[in-house]
Amino acid sequence: MDITDNDILYEDNHLIAVNKRAGDIVQVDDTGDEPLDEKVKKYIAKKYNKPNGAFLGVVHRLDRPVSGVILFAKTSKGLERMNELFKTRHIRKTYYAVVRNRPEPEYGDLVHWLVKNSQKNVTKAHNHEVPGSQRAELHYRLIGEENGYYLIEVNPITGRPHQIRVQLSTLNCPIVGDNKYGYPRGSLRKSICLHARKLQ
Repeated sequence: MDITDNDILYEDNHLIAVNKRAGDIVQVDDTGDEPLDEKVKKYIAKKYNKPNGAFLGVVHRLDRPVSGVILFAKTSKGLERMNELFKTRHIRKTYYAVVRNRPEPEYGDLVHWLVKNSQKNVTKAHNHEVPGSQRAELHYRLIGEENGYYLIEVNPITGRPHQIRVQLSTLNCPIVGDNKYGYPRGSLRKSICLHARKLQ
């Protein structure tokens, strides 16, 4: 599905923020599916009549089953500046996650050391540093409850692969639909209930 004006959350001369649909890949992979960055390039080229294509830099990524705001750079200067802001953790990221179990405690900080198995595309969390691990930290708080489901606001301090998914799972709160990290199998969902709500 092509990008339209309705998918654009913000745009200026250097940046463009897009509402990513669950199921979209951000960059090319071995599935052969058209990645979101290519769709956004086409959108910009068409909108601004650039027959030779448009520059687009990937500032950060979201997992395929995750929806929400994702930021791209329209210029090399914009990419350089945003990369520095993300690297120095000057960007605050807010996610919403729906889980089936009430988190105990209802708010707090989680710190783990994560190891990603690239062959299986799965990340494992450890309570202490192990060889090849990366420190991962997030803050969470329960903000809503309805019909046995719980809404958690998550602010990751670090940006590790599958970080929110695996860390909430260690809290016995796997994200609804996330079979990879402990949600019961048999769900017909093609997405998980994790949404990138805000960047600031």
